[in-house]
Amino acid sequence: MQLEIRPDPAEVGRARRWVRSRLAGWGAGDDEPVAETLVLLVSELVTNAVVHTGRPAVLRLSLPGAAADLGDAAATATVRLEVADASTRAPVPRCVGGEATGGRGLALVDCLADRWGWSSDSAGKSIWCELDRCDAAGEGAAVAYGGGRSAYEDLAYEAV
Repeated sequence: MQLEIRPDPAEVGRARRWVRSRLAGWGAGDDEPVAETLVLLVSELVTNAVVHTGRPAVLRLSLPGAAADLGDAAATATVRLEVADASTRAPVPRCVGGEATGGRGLALVDCLADRWGWSSDSAGKSIWCELDRCDAAGEGAAVAYGGGRSAYEDLAYEAV
């Protein structure tokens, strides 16, 4: 599934609403951790595309079949989010001070996603992230998301 994004800050809210509606159709409610996490990731990645490129972008969401149809497999399914834009500039994680009101987007993506990265092509670049649904319900625990090693660590090491 995909949504065309205009280079307008109002598109961030539209992208969040679009993802919520797709997740609802998939069987994930607004209060499920995967929904909350994905909406936050959408906010960060779409904001970056709108603010830093000033060009249209495409938001893609890959959900592994309907959650109700997957049964037990839905508990361990991987959800993928991708934002493609026409800029060839690489994403650059920033180190910001405690009083800064921005600049933490990629660090947040790094903390929340199991994996993330980016690739370039002749049309621009794509930044993607994935969330694994790990069911620990047998132990009475909630479903957990995020926390994997990512490209952010690699970029941070390259910057040193």
